[in-house]
Amino acid sequence: MSAAPAVTINPRVSEFVKSPKLLLIGGKWMPAKSGRTFETINPATEEVLANVAEADAADVDEAVKAARRAFEEGKWSAMRPADRARFLFKIAELIEANAAELAQLETLDNGKAINESKNIDIPMAAETFRYYAGWVTKIYGETNPSSPDMFSYTLREPVGVCGQIIPWNFPLLMASWKLAPALACGNVSILKPAEQTPLTALRLGELMLEAGLPEGVVNILPGFGPGAGSAIAAHPGIDKVAFTGSTEVGREIMKAASGNLKRVSLELGGKSPNIIFPDADMKSAAFGALMGVFLNQGQVCCAGTRVFVQQEKYDQFTDQLSQLAQNMKIGDPLDTSTRVGPLVSKEQFDRVTSYLDIGRKEGAKVKTGGEAGGQGKGYFVKPTVFADVNNSMRIAREEIFGPVAATIAFKDENDAVFQGNDTTYGLAAAVWTRDISRAHAVARKLKAGTVWVNCYGMLDPISPFGGYKQSGFGRELGKYAIELYTEIKSVFVKL
Repeated sequence: MSAAPAVTINPRVSEFVKSPKLLLIGGKWMPAKSGRTFETINPATEEVLANVAEADAADVDEAVKAARRAFEEGKWSAMRPADRARFLFKIAELIEANAAELAQLETLDNGKAINESKNIDIPMAAETFRYYAGWVTKIYGETNPSSPDMFSYTLREPVGVCGQIIPWNFPLLMASWKLAPALACGNVSILKPAEQTPLTALRLGELMLEAGLPEGVVNILPGFGPGAGSAIAAHPGIDKVAFTGSTEVGREIMKAASGNLKRVSLELGGKSPNIIFPDADMKSAAFGALMGVFLNQGQVCCAGTRVFVQQEKYDQFTDQLSQLAQNMKIGDPLDTSTRVGPLVSKEQFDRVTSYLDIGRKEGAKVKTGGEAGGQGKGYFVKPTVFADVNNSMRIAREEIFGPVAATIAFKDENDAVFQGNDTTYGLAAAVWTRDISRAHAVARKLKAGTVWVNCYGMLDPISPFGGYKQSGFGRELGKYAIELYTEIKSVFVKL
């Protein structure tokens, strides 16, 4: 394996990476008030990609003022809905027009395989903006039945200034999930990208300015959780905070947001069960399980990392899954033949490899992988399949967020449901069976925000996404995100 680039870097990518990385506040690019910067690292080479301005509480305060001014002056919220929709359509078009550049930026900054950036992240980001562009002219109030001397109706109005904190695993896509519905509803935003992967969010800021978005409507503040993130969660001038990330940080967000009782929506961790019954198409189920665990190096909140297989098929299935995992090519994520790139950071590499040791000590058997996958530089870990796992082991209960599958045997349908639900999380689940009645019955019994049947990981802007239990609350995407970003006002008129 070589970390040397296998393809030519897009000249626009090189130019962007070399340019100063500043904060976007009030429609202008500016350094952090402290003057501090931080490095963003290429996880495939461990080399510095760029130095980025580091926002802190003072910059958040400045961004809140700019956003509040834009909101109260009605630059966005009072704009004719059809005109606001045109901006969102334009942003979608600009993402598509710059797709090749954005895909390389995402891969350089995050480490995911270029085919994933090119075929999943960037197209879905554009699709999300386009979907919510269609919503702008369809956000209605209602008239209510009332007595003859009274006219009663409701208005659906924007919440106001939204603080939005996104993770590093799908940087541009998560930015679109946050920004598109908020903007569609007439809100203004302060977006904090993850410190590990700020580049595509900053490039998106440039595209939004190119689209003509009014100043102050979207402000982008790269920085760290303690500092920029905590200031956003606690700021009394922010009306809503939306966060995607770990359950631990989600709890801290809730505590900080209590100061002014700002609205909160959280999309947090997961340890999703992927249940394979013996009548399933085993070839399809094995490939689905492979994608469910190893897409984006397992750095997926809804990854199906607990693979449950009925006892009579357990050995056959784990062998099949292990062989598929062993054949995944690890290497330079810019190479189109690569299936597995590096983990996002040294911190994540250390976390994942520590769980490989934990699994062995707990008595699980390594069927394939179980070790670092690099030859020199880069945060590579081999796709790993553990067998002989029971649901009480740490590798089955704790979110590893890496390319690690825990395969667990079950007796029957009731046992599969019991073990599948025996977790503090509830983000997603999957069922593989040819029995349509069992598929529907088990889907109803699983406590998860999304259940896939004979597939894994399907997402669509039209369908809501979010979790049960400690996987958070609130639903992103679909019409349900409109609820997150609007207030309902009742009006009574005496006739």
